[in-house]
Amino acid sequence: MAIDFNDAPRQNDGFEPIPQNTLLKVRVTTRPGGFTDPSQGWHDGTPTQSERTSSIYLNCEYTVVAGEYQKRKFFGLIGLWSPKGNTWRDMGRATIRAMLNSARGVHPNDNTPQAAAVRRINDFGDLDGLVFAVQVAVEKDDRDELRNVVKQVIEPDHPQYQAVMAGIAASATSPTPPTPTTYVPQAPASAPAAATPSVPGKPAWAQ
Repeated sequence: MAIDFNDAPRQNDGFEPIPQNTLLKVRVTTRPGGFTDPSQGWHDGTPTQSERTSSIYLNCEYTVVAGEYQKRKFFGLIGLWSPKGNTWRDMGRATIRAMLNSARGVHPNDNTPQAAAVRRINDFGDLDGLVFAVQVAVEKDDRDELRNVVKQVIEPDHPQYQAVMAGIAASATSPTPPTPTTYVPQAPASAPAAATPSVPGKPAWAQ
């Protein structure tokens, strides 16, 4: 007797991209790439080096942890270094700074010693498991298929930050929902080394 797969669902059915500009609460998982550079303070092997371009980045998986898109995943790269210049690195540093601010409830304009301590990590492995708010975008991948990427990290100065961290998905263009007051920022983790911020997806000039 033949095993019939005609009635099996097609690949990706029911997995349309999350709508453009949706605000979500996500957890990041950093996928170790084995690259180290002690001169940069990169000791734990989390970064990845591209075999094709020699650029260095963090390979990140984002998992939605609340709301109607809970458990959905999407992916992106956080730039650390590029042979083409500092733009890739600077975008990465900015993203990681925003991730730390968002995860730990620190206003981006807070320059107190306590805030400065929050923005320091021992190594990139410290980013693994951070939970923070993001705005997603929809773009085409190398196979011309639609996918989600992080458009920007939502920090505590955003009007919908607390609602998103409380698990309420919203659109960046929709009216601001009531802001819950129950969200308690994570306690700052003590860590010496200087932080290095992030970037979603890899632009053509950095490939």
